[in-house]
Amino acid sequence: MNTIDTMSVNAIRVLSADAIQKAKSGHPGLPLGSAPAAYELWMNHMNHNPADPQWANRDRFILSGGHGSMLLYSLLHLFGYGDLSKEDLMNFRQLGSKTAGHPEYGHTVGVEATTGPLGAGMGMAVGMAAAEAHLAAIFNKENYPVVDHYTYVLGGDGCMMEGISSEAFSLAGTLGLSKLIVLYDSNRISIEGSTDIAFTENVQERMAAFGFQTLDVADGNNLEEIGKAIEEAKADTTRPSFITIHTQIGYGCPAKQGKASAHGEPLGEENIEAMKDFLGWPSKEPFYVPQEVYDHYAKAAEEKAEVEAAWNVMFAAYCQEYPEMEALWNQYYGGTDELAKVLMEDESFWANSEKAEATRNLSGKVINKLKDRMPNLIGGSADLAPSNKTHMNDEADFSKADYAGRNMHFGVRELAMTAIGNGMMLHGGLRTYVSTFFVFSDYTKPMARLSALMKLPLTFVFTHDSIGVGEDGPTHEPIEQLAMFRAMPNFHVFRPCDATETAAAWYSAVTSKTTPTALVLSRQNLAPMPGSCKDTLKGGYVIDDCEGTPDLILIASGSEVELSVKAKEILAAEGRKVRVVSMPCMDLFEEQSAEYKESVLPKAVRKRVAVEALSDFGWGKYVGLDGACVTMTGFGASGPAAQLFEHFGFTAEHVAEVARSL
Repeated sequence: MNTIDTMSVNAIRVLSADAIQKAKSGHPGLPLGSAPAAYELWMNHMNHNPADPQWANRDRFILSGGHGSMLLYSLLHLFGYGDLSKEDLMNFRQLGSKTAGHPEYGHTVGVEATTGPLGAGMGMAVGMAAAEAHLAAIFNKENYPVVDHYTYVLGGDGCMMEGISSEAFSLAGTLGLSKLIVLYDSNRISIEGSTDIAFTENVQERMAAFGFQTLDVADGNNLEEIGKAIEEAKADTTRPSFITIHTQIGYGCPAKQGKASAHGEPLGEENIEAMKDFLGWPSKEPFYVPQEVYDHYAKAAEEKAEVEAAWNVMFAAYCQEYPEMEALWNQYYGGTDELAKVLMEDESFWANSEKAEATRNLSGKVINKLKDRMPNLIGGSADLAPSNKTHMNDEADFSKADYAGRNMHFGVRELAMTAIGNGMMLHGGLRTYVSTFFVFSDYTKPMARLSALMKLPLTFVFTHDSIGVGEDGPTHEPIEQLAMFRAMPNFHVFRPCDATETAAAWYSAVTSKTTPTALVLSRQNLAPMPGSCKDTLKGGYVIDDCEGTPDLILIASGSEVELSVKAKEILAAEGRKVRVVSMPCMDLFEEQSAEYKESVLPKAVRKRVAVEALSDFGWGKYVGLDGACVTMTGFGASGPAAQLFEHFGFTAEHVAEVARSL
């Protein structure tokens, strides 16, 4: 390692340690141990342009071990990304700073994904690599590799222990995603001590079994050895690669290196001084970096800008020779405004069904309408496409043999599926959907939370939405899941009652810019509702009304809307004035004006009944103290769906009886 390389690596270490010490909070162990690997990658092997962080053909880097965020912030600062200043590093982990405790996508320039939950970055990296492979298959022409980049992800022992990494890497190996390169920071230390207490498997053999090329770097401080491994990884064009880099956690701090105490607490001022002595750092002043180091990084940034400039020249020639591909590129990357206009004006898209159908079937029909209007729509299911109805007809499967395919097969891997969906959306150019049974949405939840946090409009198709699942019984009958997703900030949950509401849910999902959407769909057939309309996009609306001011309001979603209309007929025959409100999406209803909400649910009408074959949690704000709920209080049972609805009180007669009791 020459002097400037040594100083440049140590600059990452020093800035990281100083920032964590100033914040009195953070994780110095990973940045100190992995600084050489990160430096070698970013400096000598990765195509990126600090002057244009959103360059479409840049290599992606995801820090899966998000607790080591100061490693990433130091790199971004030294390379000159955006306006990430030394002052920003000094404000690490402070309220309102650009340097949050864990990297946040959209908050800090150059951060490709929000990471922190260990292993999440591994799954999202697989999604980014899949997106690259798909887009390359669509757009590349002979002599014009306009989509040609790598996805690098760095994580440690914790990332490899979490099950999501095994799920995701199993699929990556199956798909032969050769432009995925994993850097494994193997320091054999976790928070509780040596990993030997809970993690003794041969990780290399596991990754080889998944179908990865496996490489080993014995000395995590040896830049030449690290660089050689990265180039070997890039040379394998049939397999993803996994590079084990043996490091010492907290390297450079004599009192801490190799110890669990280096993981998640500041080193202490005396230890930082000792570290700077050990590293031969020229100053004890906090955040000091020699100008020659800044100059070295700046020169590299200029050279990397030239790589993008060459790509821009190639892309311009590509567009001139293939104008139809330029138009397609603009459609993939151009946003959703034109799509929203076209769909809104297309009455065939909004047409209601002429017969009773399950909303999962109706959703499948919408997907097959959208696929022709959205060439960048790609997605699939966790081995349930025939049941979820998520298959795009006449489209190929995305596979090692055909990356141009649009039907994804995620296998029985809901958690990784959602992370991969996030990664594909983060990559850019694609609109992605993922799918499973609603009860198994529990497996998607941690990554769905990241979708919402990152403001990614990923679409979730959740079918078999209630006790209507029937014979499979309580293990497969969702009860609390709807409330769980409704409780999540920046997440829209639709439970439509018929074809029009299902079309509206899909319209909202594929035109959303910053909010993920879940479609919660029935297994059983639902009758088309005469009053359903585009007002579904307001989240809640009057689907069946009475003359004048109602004295009772029934509020329902999904299959219980028809039930509520039938209950209204019983009550109306008794002379009662009843309004039925369809509430397919509470989240969107809450976004409407106070005037609109009052027009649907007048405060003066205090007799209200919510009807939903799931948990009552969340309905209190709509029924109030004087209202009631016809909902589930247990986990369901095994039996034919019709019998279950009757058994648990989901009949028009029972709803009417509850209403009379108010």
